[in-house]
Amino acid sequence: MDEIDKKILNLLQTDFPVEEEPFRRIGEQVGISEDEVLQRVQTLKDEKIIRRIGAVFDLRRLGYVSTLCAARVPEKDIDAVARVVNDCPEVTHNYVRSHEYNVWFTVIAPSEEALQETIDRIKAKTGIDEILDLRATKTFKINASFEV
Repeated sequence: MDEIDKKILNLLQTDFPVEEEPFRRIGEQVGISEDEVLQRVQTLKDEKIIRRIGAVFDLRRLGYVSTLCAARVPEKDIDAVARVVNDCPEVTHNYVRSHEYNVWFTVIAPSEEALQETIDRIKAKTGIDEILDLRATKTFKINASFEV
């Protein structure tokens, strides 16, 4: 990853242009063509550096539900479990922590039933029976961008 890739990642996280040709605008900001921006973004996706590009909405106002999940996963199985979790379109974040519960992820779904189905599907595909469902009791707005 070079300096241009880092600039692109920072712009995608903090200043994505909401306009007809956003990648052209990003190219102008970093000094490359729209085609090169699109190629670089695709490479970053292929390398699993970018998982998704999309808007963030107030899901409660849209009628959706979400939860933070924590799973206790044997060290040797973390990569396999991460692949299963990452394949779920309902999962927005997935990360490893130094903790007894070492794999944490968030799930968003249109209903309580759909949310539970997603968690049950992850349990079935991974063989991990114990996944904690850690619902938020209070909402705090934070900026979750990561300077590269």
